[in-house]
Amino acid sequence: MSEAGSVGQLPESVDFSLHVKPILSDRCFKCHGPDKNAIEGDLSLHKAEDAYAAIGENKDRYAIVPGDLEKSELVKRIFHNDPNLVMPPPESNLALSEYEKELLKKWVAQGAEYKEHWAFVAPEQQKVPETKDDSWSQNEIDKFILKKMGEKAFEPSEKAAKEQLIRRAFFSIAGLPPSVSQVNAFLKDESPNAYEKIIDSLLNTKAYAENMAAEWMEVARYADTHGYQDDFERIMWPWRDWVIHAFNKNMPYDEFVTYQLAGDMLPNPTKESVLATGFNRNHKITAEGGVIPEEYRIEYVEDRTNTFGTAFLGMTLECARCHDHKYDPVNQKEHFQLFGFFNNLDEDGLMNGAQAIPKPYMAISKEDADGVLDFVNMTHATKPKIEVMVMEDMQEPRATYVLNRGVYDQPTEQVFPGTPDAILPFPEEFPRNRLGLSQWLFHEKNPLTARVAVNRIWQRMFGKGLVESSYDFGNQGALPSHPELLDYLAIKFRTEGWDIKQMIKYMAMSATYQQSTKISDEMNEKDPENTYLARAPRLRLSAEMIRDQALKISGLLHTEVGGPSVKPYQPEGIWEETTGGGGGSTATYVLSSGKDLYRKSLYTFWKRTVPPPSMMTFDASSRDLCTVKRQETNTPLQALVLLNDPQLIEAARVLASKTMKNENEDVKGQISYIFQSATSRMPKEDELAILQEQYNASLEKIKLGEVAPDEYLTIGELGVTDELPADKLTALALTAQTILNLDETISRG
Repeated sequence: MSEAGSVGQLPESVDFSLHVKPILSDRCFKCHGPDKNAIEGDLSLHKAEDAYAAIGENKDRYAIVPGDLEKSELVKRIFHNDPNLVMPPPESNLALSEYEKELLKKWVAQGAEYKEHWAFVAPEQQKVPETKDDSWSQNEIDKFILKKMGEKAFEPSEKAAKEQLIRRAFFSIAGLPPSVSQVNAFLKDESPNAYEKIIDSLLNTKAYAENMAAEWMEVARYADTHGYQDDFERIMWPWRDWVIHAFNKNMPYDEFVTYQLAGDMLPNPTKESVLATGFNRNHKITAEGGVIPEEYRIEYVEDRTNTFGTAFLGMTLECARCHDHKYDPVNQKEHFQLFGFFNNLDEDGLMNGAQAIPKPYMAISKEDADGVLDFVNMTHATKPKIEVMVMEDMQEPRATYVLNRGVYDQPTEQVFPGTPDAILPFPEEFPRNRLGLSQWLFHEKNPLTARVAVNRIWQRMFGKGLVESSYDFGNQGALPSHPELLDYLAIKFRTEGWDIKQMIKYMAMSATYQQSTKISDEMNEKDPENTYLARAPRLRLSAEMIRDQALKISGLLHTEVGGPSVKPYQPEGIWEETTGGGGGSTATYVLSSGKDLYRKSLYTFWKRTVPPPSMMTFDASSRDLCTVKRQETNTPLQALVLLNDPQLIEAARVLASKTMKNENEDVKGQISYIFQSATSRMPKEDELAILQEQYNASLEKIKLGEVAPDEYLTIGELGVTDELPADKLTALALTAQTILNLDETISRG
């Protein structure tokens, strides 16, 4: 969308790609008129050169004459008062703001220079802005941010309190809260590099790798079932173990992606590199009788193609399946040229029953897990070997055709593997296979790869990307809020070895990241979306983090890394109500037992037709398709989950029990410890008084029989074994449950 602002805030130089084209693309309007001499030109600028040509039969009339406002019909029409002549026409229900009109007018006056869409032009090296009297900036990021703030006369916020800062870092990097002892140690550490030591230590934990992997599961549409009606179980968790392993050893991003796209095509491929290609096989596969296998095989190839576009290019390639893309320079032929890279598997469109392993696949033995694949956790595996879907092209490539309207049985022109010219023509020296596609992806002139990657890292650290539509860098996507900074980061990422940990640390060490979340009424009015980053964003924890935090602070969390998925608490009967007719292991939900109940949410069994309900309530994706940005909602159901989820009730009780045993008998001290465990800070006196009042009220309700300890304390599989007074334990557990429900507890800070 176009940049908001008053007419007096027009940019000094109007850029076509950043300012003008989004306005026209958003509107898709046409000049028109009441008679045959009307202008009949499409001015949505899908083909911008047309706008400079004569329009209609009248060769003396032009939509745009660079530098000449009088002869430019576009300028006349957008300011016209006649409803028959104004553009966009009233019946389109589209309109331009005064700001947008003046922006277009200024662009024409300045020469109407045309540029390609910003995202399709390779990043350019940016000069770091010079800032006077700048004692705030910690690295180059801050200088770009400060310059943008200065354009609005904004000032950065104060630095966050140390308690808030360590909590933010822990959740951003490790996905877990700091312990009370870690918070207290950080508060006492007055060394100048105290914060940097925290960042370095977090980046070297397995928790960091698991946190990164949790996000990648949605990008890769990972699930433990095949989907569709019968939704049979599949084994893909060894691929998940590889993802954790790759993040743990800080595999460079270009290698990380190449392994997943084409690990089987590398010179001397290893079992590890072949396993990584399971990324391409995470799509749904049907076992429904009566389907046309070729129709579904085409869907699988489409899924791989579209996932490639969303995950690595930030492009909506699916829009070009049936016809040329309406907004971006990708035509239908180019769509199927990309499709051709993924169309050479000897795969079946239809699974033959619940036990079938869709080919191609690889076998992993316990000997492999003890050797070359030592990151695969087969401790709990029930067969001596497991089979995982991977990529392996046929010796003779399958012919690929443009499909009329995208329909599987309507082939037209034959095409060969290739890429959209508007992004980067495919170099002749690259092999026309998935390995060549990966080489094209990481070519230094590819305008999208590095931008898309650093934008998603920024999204992880700041809540939203510099391009807010991280899933769409095309004409319909958002403009970058800080285009120069985005290019600077993209080039830095590429030239410094695609180092993910280094980029995360670079962002975490910026003064921008370390700001307080406090917001004044004035700033809330001037910059409600925090586009200019004059404060840190206050972010709600992800679905995984909310549950994992409760497990961590209660001491329930089982930190085993890798292995098969587990089945924690969920409402009874929902699998049975939605299961298909095929039966199998996914027909009935069998609750895990022992420590498996308390593993990280990353390892929760994901059934596609019935995803974990609590996680879905907190905006987790369904995993049906590649997802790079979750929706953000606030609903009553979320409050009900926090109140009634047995996992959170059990965690509150175990936390209360632990606190009563480890802290003194002073209730005030017990409540303070629980509060600090959950929020990373000590409660204020008024907060503590409210919680003590609730504790006392709970004791009174127990005394009156309104709360039954025997019922409340037995929620969850972990029995009560402590010799603690039931009334006091119940009262403190209820207080702990209240604390777990606080907005501050489920926020990163």
